[in-house]
Amino acid sequence: MQATREIAFGQFRLDLTNECLWCGTLAISLRPKAFAVLKILIENSGQLVSKENVLDTVWPGTFVGDAVLKDNIRQLREALNDDAGSPIYIETAHRRGYRFIGKPFELLPGKPSAEAMPGMAFSQTVRRADFAATEPRVLGRQTELAKMGEWLDRALGGNRQVVFVTGEAGIGKTTVVEALLEDAAELPGIRIMRGQCLENYGAGEAYLPLLDGFSRLSRSPGGDQVVNSLRHQAPAWLAQMPSLVPQSERADLRSQSTGATRERMLREITDAIETLSSETPLLLVLEDLHWSDYSTLDLISYLARRRDPARLMVIGTYRPVDVIVADHPLKGVKRELQAHGLCREVALECLSEEVVGEYLDARFPGHQFPARLRQTVFRRTEGTPLFMVDLVEYLADQKAIVEEQGTWKLRVDLSEVEQRVPSNVRDLIQKQIERLSLDERTVLEAASVAGMECSSVAIAAGLENTVEWVEEHCEELARRHQFLSPALLVELPDGTVTPRHRFIHVLYRDVPYRLMTPRRRSQIHQRIAERGIAIYGDRAREIAAELAMHFEQSRDWPRAVQYLTQAAENAIHKSAYHEAADLAERGLVILKALPQSTQRNQQEIALRIVLILSRGAVKGFAWSGVESAHADGKDLLRLSKPSPQGFNWLYLLGLFRMFLANTRGALEIAYQVIELAEELEDPRLITEAHRAMGSTLLEIGRYAEALEYVNRSSQLYSANQPFSQTLISGRDCKVLSECSAGKAL
Repeated sequence: MQATREIAFGQFRLDLTNECLWCGTLAISLRPKAFAVLKILIENSGQLVSKENVLDTVWPGTFVGDAVLKDNIRQLREALNDDAGSPIYIETAHRRGYRFIGKPFELLPGKPSAEAMPGMAFSQTVRRADFAATEPRVLGRQTELAKMGEWLDRALGGNRQVVFVTGEAGIGKTTVVEALLEDAAELPGIRIMRGQCLENYGAGEAYLPLLDGFSRLSRSPGGDQVVNSLRHQAPAWLAQMPSLVPQSERADLRSQSTGATRERMLREITDAIETLSSETPLLLVLEDLHWSDYSTLDLISYLARRRDPARLMVIGTYRPVDVIVADHPLKGVKRELQAHGLCREVALECLSEEVVGEYLDARFPGHQFPARLRQTVFRRTEGTPLFMVDLVEYLADQKAIVEEQGTWKLRVDLSEVEQRVPSNVRDLIQKQIERLSLDERTVLEAASVAGMECSSVAIAAGLENTVEWVEEHCEELARRHQFLSPALLVELPDGTVTPRHRFIHVLYRDVPYRLMTPRRRSQIHQRIAERGIAIYGDRAREIAAELAMHFEQSRDWPRAVQYLTQAAENAIHKSAYHEAADLAERGLVILKALPQSTQRNQQEIALRIVLILSRGAVKGFAWSGVESAHADGKDLLRLSKPSPQGFNWLYLLGLFRMFLANTRGALEIAYQVIELAEELEDPRLITEAHRAMGSTLLEIGRYAEALEYVNRSSQLYSANQPFSQTLISGRDCKVLSECSAGKAL
């Protein structure tokens, strides 16, 4: 039996035989490539290992960029609790490589193990508890965290939980959720899934945070199990995430998802979520629900109302004022769930003056500040955590707070603090931006245009600069914990692997975005959209809502309409009718500013079709407003050349008239539909027109004529295979034949 070979350093052991990392008795999960990177650094301890050497050794024969190596180094630092700014183990040699600066030694068989050696015992549980007690960012929230911990325990026992964490911007919603997730991550086997609602286009993108969350979860360790669950329980959902499956499987998924109703979408994803939570507990976090789409709220409500046991906890964060001002449907959903005891709420308030004092004590241990500094900070920030932290850091940056001979002191008069401190958090963030270098500010502005989550590729496209230059500055901002969080790697459809950073808070994104001139914002939006189209190619429809937003902001109205139409059609395919209607109405508003043309008229017809279908699905297919909607588009048919869009327009009108029992009006439309189909000489449309006429004649009792048209439809269908997409199906020919024969008798 081969002896285990281990290398110890600090509190850790690197098991080279079994390829794993240990901290005491705790196994630390590392990806295989990250383990290989750590191994080569330790084997060359004290020496500079160039980036090229690491890449050639760990990824032989494969072209991999610096971003991949940086991501593995980031994972190692997280595992080792190593700060890039003041490292204990891994030191960065800027632009050259990395150096292992710990003091490793090999543990020989028969020698004491690392956990048995003096000074090397390590308890992850104790360390986490100490952290929660002293870390300034969670001060003043112990009661809220205790409640959420209790609810998580109930969820682990099979009692599903839906929790809303509410409060205004900067109050600490994300911080509280992050603290809970840190504790939850220590539980064996728990899955954590996070999704983000986005301000600019989130309300129009159906299920955006859920698709975002599942996409991330499917790419994490154990992601194959998630994809398999979606494949078997939620194919209509997996079809919306084509990058997760091989090219050969995508067509089959699309065919399985054709005609998926709203009810089917909800049932499928609920089955998938509950199957996953039966295997291992699932913690689902949906952030910024005040920007959420209707469909995501439907799912939250549906999950909350299910009676079956599930080891599931859903946490949603939102800002109440935004919900009230926008009259967002979340208000009604939450009220309904609360009335039936199906959800819980953690409403965060501003911190007290005492907690502000605790923060100063934790941030500056052993300080000698005047007692009134606590009052001044509290009065100026009103206890808003984000403002408080930024204000204190601003004072430190301005050298108003300094460390002298190991003691923190206030160097200026309190009255001067009052005068020099900005009056609100936005002004304070602006001051921070002004202190950045010109290059850092340039990158930050472009990142704010790209969105809350911003890939280096998108930022580089917006600035017409290199990805390497962008990533260098993004990484530096993230290292200093300014504006951006550390990057995650994502793979784009063209195979590009790029780091993606996230703004630490929405205000950090909002302020630099508004500081730019409208013209500069417009240019960056345009370039990012163009790059997105180039990257996604034939799959650009998948990000239609995002592209539409960028083209709207760049005032490229024709392409904004083009992608709004695609986004609306995407929503229809998901049975997300509220979102589809909203997108269609946005497109129709833009069209009013465009000059008359054949293309413009065809776009308007397409958008009106989506609007009619969506409103009809929400309000019922006997919706009386369809006639007025048709009247609005009458001139379009007269001014436009014959087209499939015009055919679909008339067809829908006939269908709605049938639902309204206006058979005479439906028959009038049926004749127009046949005439237009024959003019277009399209076999599929001619077939559909005859089926529609047969159905209409059947409804008014003209059985022999109905049979004639349906038989003709069947003949055309048989003669023009293959095509299977139909707008509606006619009555069965056998039934019609019997009706016709009965009438003759």
